[in-house]
Amino acid sequence: MSEIKLDKNIEGYFDYLEYEKKYSKHTVINYKDDVREYLEFLSSEHLTYTSIKYEDIRFYLMFLKDNKNNNNSSIDRKLSALRGLYKYLANEGVVSSNPFSLVSGPKKEKKLPRFFEYNELEELLNTPDLRKPLGQRDRLILEMLYATGVRVSELVNIKVSDINRSMQNIIILGKGNKERIVEYGDYCEESLDLYLKDGYFRLNIHNSSYLFLNNNGEQLTDRGVRYILSNLIEKTSINKKISPHMIRHSFATHLLNNGCSLLSVQKLLGHDSIKSTQVYTHVSTDRLKEVYRNSFPRAKEKK
Repeated sequence: MSEIKLDKNIEGYFDYLEYEKKYSKHTVINYKDDVREYLEFLSSEHLTYTSIKYEDIRFYLMFLKDNKNNNNSSIDRKLSALRGLYKYLANEGVVSSNPFSLVSGPKKEKKLPRFFEYNELEELLNTPDLRKPLGQRDRLILEMLYATGVRVSELVNIKVSDINRSMQNIIILGKGNKERIVEYGDYCEESLDLYLKDGYFRLNIHNSSYLFLNNNGEQLTDRGVRYILSNLIEKTSINKKISPHMIRHSFATHLLNNGCSLLSVQKLLGHDSIKSTQVYTHVSTDRLKEVYRNSFPRAKEKK
């Protein structure tokens, strides 16, 4: 992309984003590229950014879709950059109104959550070396992520005192400092018991209250968990990328595929809105067929 010159008004917008709004440098750079592309389009159409009208914007959208082959997410980001730019320019008195304020972005493509099949999770769960403290910890990380569906930020903040072992549940501090209780089963309890009796005792050289510790005896971080999972999957035959959220997706998917209600999954995941949970309703075709054949009277075989 050619380096089209930005005037002082537009440069002022980027200074505003970086120093007042505290946007990251990466975001500011992306927005600059988006604005430059927009200015180049205006120049090719013999338009200026101060004279653009609402009706002109549809040609810009056609340009992004047809000429640039941008996907909906990219177009949405570019519109966001320009909406912010014109809001700034209007506040500064450079333009009289924001023509982008009435422009809605295209619908984003719905991406189904990626998840592991149960046999893949079993292979992954059997990878850590349980003779070593870190292996015991890593096995518990996998068991607890899958057993509870917690977010990685929630996982690393679990304290030993949050766990009620007689009831097999954990108090979780979720988004917005909202507490919820998550359940776990016997497999997770077995891994927890081994870790607390051995690995945790050896790792916890600083008397930390947190459950998951690194090899220096300090609280494990989100990034640390991601690094551990990436190393573990490299030791398996599974040809998939891994993330803590993918195990959360697996938790929700497997619950729904085995007949759990959407409302129950919503509560277990700690979603405020059921809309957030509906993305998991991609139950397998086999499961749907099974439910249909067992539930609908005219689908059952004649005797």
